[in-house]
Amino acid sequence: MIGISEIQDAAARIAGHVVRTPTAPSPGLTAFLGVPVTTKLELLQRTGSFKARGATAKLLALTDAERAAGVVAVSGGNHGIALAHMAAALHIKATVVMSRTAPKRAADLVEAAGASLRLTDGMAEAFALTEQLRSEGLTLVHPFDDPLVIAGQGTVGLEFAEDAEETGESGALTDVLVSIGGGGLVAGVATAFEALRPGVRVWGVETVGATAMTGALAAGGPVTVPLSSIVTTLSAPSASQLTYDHVAALVEDVLVVSDAEAVQGVLDFAEHAKVWTEPAAGCLLPAARQVLERVGDGARLGLVVCGGNATTADVTDWARQFGLR
Repeated sequence: MIGISEIQDAAARIAGHVVRTPTAPSPGLTAFLGVPVTTKLELLQRTGSFKARGATAKLLALTDAERAAGVVAVSGGNHGIALAHMAAALHIKATVVMSRTAPKRAADLVEAAGASLRLTDGMAEAFALTEQLRSEGLTLVHPFDDPLVIAGQGTVGLEFAEDAEETGESGALTDVLVSIGGGGLVAGVATAFEALRPGVRVWGVETVGATAMTGALAAGGPVTVPLSSIVTTLSAPSASQLTYDHVAALVEDVLVVSDAEAVQGVLDFAEHAKVWTEPAAGCLLPAARQVLERVGDGARLGLVVCGGNATTADVTDWARQFGLR
């Protein structure tokens, strides 16, 4: 497991390459949820999500030989976008493997950044192809099963823990909610809060049909789960032993919400917080209500708004599909 020193080292390494995103109280969400809410607006990060942090941390640690050979990554969208852009900025050749179910905009952004895009029929096939390319000499930049990547994602928690104390208007945070795909972000954020604000509870959030960490916790270790969620950016076929170990040790619980609730969360973020998220972040709002049912009205919530790479057309289609307004 990583520690706060690895996260602090990652923060120093990537500081010139990524944005220290705003931490801000949300009056609109405070009124909406009925308790003080502070947001970490990671959707304002380079490439529109937190993924730029972990990708950059890994890329900057490559040897000269690894840089020359190039890198490969598998992605449901945001990791691929981040790797493509950050690799281009560092003059490293990148290949990104994605399922055909990934958002078209994500695939377009990967190609626009100059990466080689490989499409497969599903995420399991995407992971398999990535392993094949790795065996052919490319260096894997895994979306979550890598201590360097987790440390990079953990810089979100490092900044949030530091900045929330300065921006909070109603006392220190009690509970922080973090979305989970494979678990790299929640592992890093939980590590940072455990070290800097040990009294804060960290909660993970998944969607039905993308419950890799819920399955791992139930089984006592990583297992492969069937994927059916529309939220492709959370759709890892399994957690890793590394992310599972962090979550089992440091995370209060993993909450599960429906796809419809996640899409409604996107609409609610837009209306009440005035920010445009994606369902991977929208899922935080219905999960926040679950947290409040369990901990009571004295909670002061922190939300890691992890990304905003959804088009208006995407959200409109999903809203129509679920009968949402």
